[in-house]
Amino acid sequence: MLAWLDAALAAGAVPASFVPDASGGRSDAAEVTGADVVEGTGLATHPLNGTAVAPAAVTFVDGIQRWAVVGYDGVIPLIRAYVAAAARRRGPDRRLRTVAEQSRTVVMTASRWLSPPVRAALENSGVDLVDLEDVEPGQPGRALTAAGLRVERLREAVERRVAEPLAGRLAPDEWLVLDGVLSDSTTLATHPRALGVIKSHGAQYFTGEELQRALTLEDHHRTSVFQPKRHGAQPVYTWYLRLWPWQGHDLLYGLIRVEARAHPESVARAGATAAWLVTERAPLSTPDARFDRLLYPIHDVETYLRSRAPRDLVAAPGSRLPKTGT
Repeated sequence: MLAWLDAALAAGAVPASFVPDASGGRSDAAEVTGADVVEGTGLATHPLNGTAVAPAAVTFVDGIQRWAVVGYDGVIPLIRAYVAAAARRRGPDRRLRTVAEQSRTVVMTASRWLSPPVRAALENSGVDLVDLEDVEPGQPGRALTAAGLRVERLREAVERRVAEPLAGRLAPDEWLVLDGVLSDSTTLATHPRALGVIKSHGAQYFTGEELQRALTLEDHHRTSVFQPKRHGAQPVYTWYLRLWPWQGHDLLYGLIRVEARAHPESVARAGATAAWLVTERAPLSTPDARFDRLLYPIHDVETYLRSRAPRDLVAAPGSRLPKTGT
């Protein structure tokens, strides 16, 4: 048992054990933001038939998140959360090696609604306490939704702390690829050889025929480069890229979105960059269910991080029914 949790239980909290199904997920804002096409006069599709970028070395950055409800004080959950990020660099010998990593373990709860004894126990325990300020007593689903979003922000912050110093040290023929958006970081969004790879597609940038053109993109094709009108703190250029044929699956199968610096150079080499990223599909990222959108080196980083994550924050297989002893 964790010392801080022992103290909270002794002060009146009740133990719990619940790992949310989406403890390792990444959300994408479901909104229509609009975009301006910066390559050509309208959104078009382009086959990948040119020379691919051939970096001398690439650093791949990704993060994971794990969290679980481990107790309740009344209806207020006590949550243990773990976030981590790592960077693995592939040089001329083609082997991936870890060059940086960070992690953070926190306790999350709505402190102002805790009973005085439980709140004092947590504050005196020395844990890294993250307060869910907007959570009020109510149905637990609301608190868990707020906690999930906060955990995601913590993971993104750890990813930036890993990626930003490395981006500043890249040699002229080296690149950095982040699993996620660049636009939350000035350092990454303005770097000429940093790319963000996004696998989720909640945000909508086009409507009508342009939306259909983007979502029915053929295998080994990309869209024109465009600039989202509202997207994070920093402007970026972006385009869709299809890694695998979607026919027979669904519209988003094999579809990723690539972010790069908002600069004419990004437009000029979008085709070469996309052609390189398609080669990063191999070997397949199986048995991950997202293999159709998951570049293998990013899968490698995730595998490394999962091997180092706390075992108690992984959902146990099997039934959650109580044991009866029969």
